[in-house]
Amino acid sequence: MMTIGGGCFWCIEALYSQLKGVTKVVSGYAGGHTTNPTYQQMHYDATGHAEVIQVTFDSEIISYRDLLEIFYAVHDPTTPNQQGNDVGEEYRSIILYHDENQKEIAEDVTKNFATKHWDKPVTTELKPLDVFYPAEEYHQNFFAQNPEQAYCQIIINPKLTKFRKQFAERLKN
Repeated sequence: MMTIGGGCFWCIEALYSQLKGVTKVVSGYAGGHTTNPTYQQMHYDATGHAEVIQVTFDSEIISYRDLLEIFYAVHDPTTPNQQGNDVGEEYRSIILYHDENQKEIAEDVTKNFATKHWDKPVTTELKPLDVFYPAEEYHQNFFAQNPEQAYCQIIINPKLTKFRKQFAERLKN
């Protein structure tokens, strides 16, 4: 299992749910100090949390390292507290590692992949996962359930199109 945040969780959930080897993706909140925050609190109170996804995957099909390299390829880790028009600490780039092995891999991928992939300094926060709070039910599988919604059409669809071309060999049939 891995926990990452790369901006809006609707976007990153839509991408990761299409990867071979990924068995479950849950949108939620982590990395902050407020107990069991709501979406409303996330955007109007200083909870310290980021919008994240928790990914369950089969490591025989796709590795944690592969998932992190994809993470760094599908969002901009050089803009602190921002992804596109989404601005605020809840949209920061963050890897919440579950154990020391994940920490070592995350540090290595950040140093040896992300910094070579991006021209500007990488600002991704790396920290241990304390607790993960699943987001409200209406946030789960948001794109799949709301493909005609304006945000999905304007923001998520173009990301998915690019993602599908870039990672075609890694997609579920």
